[in-house]
Amino acid sequence: MASNPNYCDITPEIEALAAQSLQNSSIDPDDYVKYDVKRGLRDLNGKGVLAGLTEISDIVAKKIVDGKEVPCEGELYYRGINVERLVEGALKEGRFGFEETAYLLLLGRLPNAAELESFQKQLAYYRTLPNNFVRDIILKAPSHDIMNSLARSVLNLASYDDQCDDISLPNVMRQCVQLISLFPMLSVYGYQAYTYKSGSSLYIHAPRPELSTAENILSLLRPDSSYSFWEAHVLDICLTLHAEHGGGNNSTSPPTWSPPPAPTPTPAWRRPWPP
Repeated sequence: MASNPNYCDITPEIEALAAQSLQNSSIDPDDYVKYDVKRGLRDLNGKGVLAGLTEISDIVAKKIVDGKEVPCEGELYYRGINVERLVEGALKEGRFGFEETAYLLLLGRLPNAAELESFQKQLAYYRTLPNNFVRDIILKAPSHDIMNSLARSVLNLASYDDQCDDISLPNVMRQCVQLISLFPMLSVYGYQAYTYKSGSSLYIHAPRPELSTAENILSLLRPDSSYSFWEAHVLDICLTLHAEHGGGNNSTSPPTWSPPPAPTPTPAWRRPWPP
């Protein structure tokens, strides 16, 4: 029996098939103008086209000056709230803001203290993978492409979901909360699996329910689970800025803000502020 082929090789036979496909499947570029076809989300002049309607996010990237559109300093809004307010509010109150932002995007309003605490507990509750999932799904086929690793992990999670095809609102909400909880774990474990394949040591830490999403990412990533005050908060801000990335909110311009002075350093294993 012949050995398995090298799946990455582009053989002369494949090259020939590709050439035939290109020869017989080309489209005259003038037809795009003739039929007013939009390439992606831009027209022929490079101007964006309407692709959908949303009440979740909005980007202000241009302003009108003398009747003409000109670029301006970008502003990003979630549910009508400037993301700068969310970041500043979290820092001023000495807490992390991603979980509050996720609640706002999902439910359309900011939570009060009790609602936010309950939502954080739900995220911690769902931050658990099925038995042997890391070993059987992530470690056995590591990928250098983190998006490939994430996509494969999510597809395999469907095998553990008895209601994966149920599109009722409560079930979709349950799946959303689960994915928000699990994506940090899947990302870090996928990265750890690839670096282990490349010769590094393998560290698989369990998430800690008392930590925020940003803190858990750093805790899972580091061999000793340590992280600094600003590492956690800068990552939390990045998570906030990208929380709605993709839903009409691609290529956002981060708002500018001035961080307050960092407080007295605390041990890496403690939260920056007491609960």
